[in-house]
Amino acid sequence: MTQVDDTAASASLARLGLRLSDWFERWFPDAFALALIAVVIVFAASVAAGASVFEAAQWFGSGFWDLMAFTLQVAMIIVTGYAVATAPPVFAVISRLADVPKQPRSAMAFVALFSMLSSLLSWSFSLIFSALLAREVGRRIRGADYRALGAAAYIGAGSVWALGLSSTAALIMSASSSLPDSIEAISGVIPLRQTIGLWQSQAMAIILIVVSMAIAYYSAPGERDARSIEDMGVTVPDPKTVAVRPTRPGEWLEHSPALTILVGSFGAWFLYREVVSSGWTVLLDLNHYILTFFVAGMLLHWRPRSFMNAVSASVASAGGVLVQYPMYAGMVKMMTASGLATTMAHFFVAISTHSTLPVLVGIYSAVLGFFIPSAGGKWLIEAPYVLEAAKSLDVHLGWVVQTYNASEALANLVHPFWMLPLLGILGLKARDIVGYSMLQFVIHVPLVLLLVWIFNFTL
Repeated sequence: MTQVDDTAASASLARLGLRLSDWFERWFPDAFALALIAVVIVFAASVAAGASVFEAAQWFGSGFWDLMAFTLQVAMIIVTGYAVATAPPVFAVISRLADVPKQPRSAMAFVALFSMLSSLLSWSFSLIFSALLAREVGRRIRGADYRALGAAAYIGAGSVWALGLSSTAALIMSASSSLPDSIEAISGVIPLRQTIGLWQSQAMAIILIVVSMAIAYYSAPGERDARSIEDMGVTVPDPKTVAVRPTRPGEWLEHSPALTILVGSFGAWFLYREVVSSGWTVLLDLNHYILTFFVAGMLLHWRPRSFMNAVSASVASAGGVLVQYPMYAGMVKMMTASGLATTMAHFFVAISTHSTLPVLVGIYSAVLGFFIPSAGGKWLIEAPYVLEAAKSLDVHLGWVVQTYNASEALANLVHPFWMLPLLGILGLKARDIVGYSMLQFVIHVPLVLLLVWIFNFTL
């Protein structure tokens, strides 16, 4: 009887996943069109809040440039991450991992587990390597749905990443040097042991991992309904490049490891000194992270020509990031300059009590995440209000940070902002995977809000 019930539940979840996937493939716009729609909505809301049409347009134009540094950082994460992942030694590891699962459903759960565990270490690492793992699994396992694999590879960015070591909000609050004076005056420095180090935070991460794996496993469509990587029209470049002997003197340096060893040693020495002086967590800083992967990519490819071949293959994956992130930056500027973000924050804080504050902070953070997808930037907007409210209502300040982290990630499940690097590598569009990630979203929202509410009583 139990086996029959499990089979029925599994079939129901798989049918729901297929229906959501079919609906979103039919009605969900391309990520760029969705970005345009979001900009129009925020523009209209800013005007409704009292701004003139010309003011809102001015804010969009001035804010367009605010994320240029971050845009380049994300593009470089894609390029350098792809270069490292396709280097022969690392690609051999990915290939071995891709050989572990033998059945479509176990493949979904395996990719989801890898995505979530790697996201606890680094969200950027997870996006690139999980995408490459999903792509290789899709090539190997007959009957595996490539759309569902893509959603499984993305689940780390929409569930637990902010509960781990690359949590922007937790890292900001733990270092006085990165903490704005306006926030430090309210809460002071909150060490990592009081945020990501809380047993409540770790328990929540474990629960979300288990639930997410179960959803990925049971929602996988059967072989009859699955759409393979070939069905999706995706062609995968071969990372194994054939060695070509230089025929002209000008090509000798391109095929010699001398320059990569020399320049790589410069970068390695700098990173070593940074770790010695500031600790290993300095490598989580995006600039240090990118340099680490840049150096590793050069050394692992050994020859300049091999490294540049990998870079050239990765550039197309960064296209969506380069043209869409500045638009989101303009949208953030309109949200903050018009006072929309502040108005939303004050509303949720005004109706809160000691028991309900975490839940309301969670709802607010998830809603605002659809309009301001940058976790660090959004935390700087929210922190003064939610921390002041938590202080006055005697709510654990570190738990407020973790409530933000757990709920802020929810919007990522259906928002194309963070999907873009992964989608570029997979060769898919947002509409292809958002049906399955929406299934995760529908279950995660009430679960996360329940967990932050229950664990609040233990602090």
